[in-house]
Amino acid sequence: MERLHEFDKILYGRKENTDSLINYWTDYSNPSTWQFWVLIAILLVPLVILYIKIDRSKVFLIGFYGYNVHVFFTFIDLYGINRGYWHYPYQIIPALPSISLDTSMVPVAFMLIYQWTLNNHKNYYLYAIITAAIFAFILKPILVSTGLFRMYGEINYFHLFFGYVFVLLIAKVITWLFHILHKPKFSAQNRQ
Repeated sequence: MERLHEFDKILYGRKENTDSLINYWTDYSNPSTWQFWVLIAILLVPLVILYIKIDRSKVFLIGFYGYNVHVFFTFIDLYGINRGYWHYPYQIIPALPSISLDTSMVPVAFMLIYQWTLNNHKNYYLYAIITAAIFAFILKPILVSTGLFRMYGEINYFHLFFGYVFVLLIAKVITWLFHILHKPKFSAQNRQ
C-alpha cells in the first residue's frame, strides 16, 4: 500500500508540473507571441514542401521511413525532456513540447534525403549523417540562441548528433526489414 501511495504522489507532482507548463504557455507561448508563429511555420512549411516534392511512386516506402523517424525522435525527445536534459520553452500546443520540430521538420528533412539517395543511387548513410550534423551543430544552436530550445546539465551538441544518427540508422534498418518482408519470396508462377 505504501508503494501505491508513493506512486500516486509522484503522479500528482507530475500533474502539477504539467499544469505549470500549461500556465507558462498561456502567459508566454500563446498565439500572440512571435515564437508561436515561428513554430507554426516550422510545422507547416516542411509538410507543404513534402507534399510538393515527395516521389509518389515511392510514397509508402518513404512515408514508412518518415514515420519511423518521427516515432523514434519522439521517444528520444520525451526521454530527454523527462530526464531534464532539454526542453522547449515555446510550444504550439501546451504539454506537447516538440510537436513542430519532431513531427514535421526533422522527419521531412530525413524523408527527402532518403528519397534523394534512393532516386539518385547515392550513399544514404553519408547524406543522412551530414543532415544529422546540420541539425545538431547548426539548427540546434540557432534554436538555443533564439530561446526556442534549452539544454541542461552535461548535454551538448555531440549528444544531440549521436541521437540523430541513432534515429536515422534505426529508421533505415526497420524500413529495410519491412521492405524485405514485403517482397514475396516466390512469384505466382513459381508456386505452381
